[in-house]
Formats: sequence, structure tokens, C-alpha cells
Amino acid sequence: MKGKIKYFILLHLIILLYSLSAICSKAAGTKPFMSMEFILYYGAVIILLGIYAICWQQIIKKLPLTTAFSNKAVTVVWGILFGIIFFAEKISIGKIVGAILVIVGVVLYSLADKDDSLNSSSLDNDIDNQ
Repeated sequence: MKGKIKYFILLHLIILLYSLSAICSKAAGTKPFMSMEFILYYGAVIILLGIYAICWQQIIKKLPLTTAFSNKAVTVVWGILFGIIFFAEKISIGKIVGAILVIVGVVLYSLADKDDSLNSSSLDNDIDNQ
């Protein structure tokens, strides 16, 4: 279990990195096309997504793919926070409710995934004992 916690933390750091690419992309969209700032921001997007892709492949070797993908929904929460911090966007009740639903969904799925892994372990033991 301790090993999985380490990989969940790494997963969320990778998701944070993925979310940062959206900031660069949105910032690039505010600059004139092919200006130096535009190119730098999109260069940052490519670099961040490249690092993300490599890290993602490593993390899904350690965690079930369904778990990793369900946790990726947390990017919605990061998007809301980054919108407020970097772009002075207003937060609405709908966004808050949506973020809460995403977090609750990820937690419920993680708990269900844990129960499934316990059940499959006992099933594997029953089969081995036959």
C-alpha cells in the first residue's frame, strides 16, 4: 500500500504538469500569431507534454490504467484554480459543484478499485487452493 501511495502522488504531480501545459496554451492564444511570445509559449507546451507523455508511460506501469485515467479528471480542478490565479477568471457555483463532483467521483472510484483488488486477490487464492 505504501508503494501505491508514492505512485498516486507521482500521478498527481504528472497531472499537475499536464495542467500547466494548458496555461501555456491559453497564454499563447493571447499573443500575436508567430510572435516570439507565441512561439515560446507553444514551445513550452510541447516540452511539457513531452515530459508528461514519458512520465505517464512510467506511471501506468505501476498503477492500473483505469485508476490512472480516473484520476486524470482532477485536471478540471487544476484548470479552475489556474484560471483564477493566472487569468483572473471568476469562479461560479457551477464550477465549484462540478469540481466537487469530480473529486468525489475519483475518491469513490479509487475506493471501489481497492475493494475489487481485494476481491480478486481472494478469488485468486481460492483458485490456487483448488
